[in-house]
Amino acid sequence: MTNGSKRKEEVNLANGGVKQSTWVKVFNSTALWEEKGEFLDVIYWIRQIIAVILGVIWGVAPLKVFLEVAIFCVINAGVLYMYFSSFQQVDEDEYGGMWELTKEGFMTSFALFQVVWIIFDTALPYD
Repeated sequence: MTNGSKRKEEVNLANGGVKQSTWVKVFNSTALWEEKGEFLDVIYWIRQIIAVILGVIWGVAPLKVFLEVAIFCVINAGVLYMYFSSFQQVDEDEYGGMWELTKEGFMTSFALFQVVWIIFDTALPYD
């Protein structure tokens, strides 16, 4: 039995013998991730959701540009770090270390944040 198939068998048994959907695993702190790419996809999409939410909030709230960008970076990186280190408790070394997980999809989420922020900032007039 190869190492990969042995790992999948262990994960299958740990998940109750049933293959769980990705959405179930996202909200389950005891879920085991069969594939490395699956967990990285979850990190990527959570980051995009955070970018849209913060882009809307920052577009409505009249803050200074530097402050908005700095707070976005802290929240985006902080929430994801707490998610994978505290909630999911994954082995960071298995995914290339803490830095690899923290930067996964960060630049695309930053670009999405800026687009949403600019759209809302220009659409809403300030007095």
